[in-house]
Amino acid sequence: MDVDHHVALLNLPCLHVYLFMEKMMKRIYFLGIITILLASCATSSTTPTPTLPPTAETPNPLPEPSDPTQLITVKAGETFELVLPSNPSTGYGWDIIPELDESIIQFVEQDYSSEQPVIPGSGGVDVWTFRAVSAGDTTVVLGYYPPSNPNDPEEVVTFSIHVE
Repeated sequence: MDVDHHVALLNLPCLHVYLFMEKMMKRIYFLGIITILLASCATSSTTPTPTLPPTAETPNPLPEPSDPTQLITVKAGETFELVLPSNPSTGYGWDIIPELDESIIQFVEQDYSSEQPVIPGSGGVDVWTFRAVSAGDTTVVLGYYPPSNPNDPEEVVTFSIHVE
């Protein structure tokens, strides 16, 4: 055997160790970089949600609901309103149940006013306007009808009216 061949045989195990160590060092560096990246992602703060500057709250422009326990007194020729909480987005709606005594009061109009700001599902009020025609006592009966049964009100409210 020649001397160079012996030197090559002696260096062969060293070469395997060197290649093994080089491979292990690359893995360690790779794992270190991955660990640092993951740690920086885990501790990074989230971007805060921007907030709008505070503004003065707008008062609710809706009229207060009418109290059915209070007698409503009006003079002939005047109009008066009955205000009821309502949410037409649910399909429910108010309606006059019996016929009005039109010799004493007459129906003028019904209007809906929504809460502000208007968002899906928000409610509001129904405003029923009547005109007093002549002196006398009568009632206005309103029923709150569900969408599934337009013939049977879920709630009934009776207002007593005195016209002078």
